[in-house]
This record gives sequence, C-alpha cells and structure tokens, in this order.
Amino acid sequence: MTDQTAPKKSLLSRITLNQWLALVVTVLAVVFIFANRDRVDIEFLLVTVTSPMWLILLIMFLAGMVAGWLFRRSRR
Repeated sequence: MTDQTAPKKSLLSRITLNQWLALVVTVLAVVFIFANRDRVDIEFLLVTVTSPMWLILLIMFLAGMVAGWLFRRSRR
C-alpha cells in the first residue's frame, strides 16, 4: 500500500493514552481552580498572606515536587 491508498485514521484514534490522561488532568485542574477561587489568609511565621486557595495549594504542590526531587538526587 502506498500513502495515498492507506486508510486515514480518525483524529480520535490518533490520540494516545498519555494525551487522554493529560487532557483529563487539565480539565480537572481547571475545574479545581474555579471551585477554589475564595481568598484565604495563610499565616507563616510572622507573615500573613491573603491569596486564592488554588494558588496556595499549587505553591505547596510545587514545593513538594522540589523536595522530592532533591531527596531523590541525594540518594544516588
């Protein structure tokens, strides 16, 4: 078969499982952001910060990722 006679794949069949998972996670993240737009006060040491809840959770998630990355690198 040449390229011209090969059956064309549909758009949905060309999307990989990883791309579907990334799409689902992205949609869940957007829903999470819109559900947590309330502003909260965070007290840390002597500083009080007022920020949307989703931003605080995102910062803590990134801090956890960095800590995990640093601990993983120190084991080698």
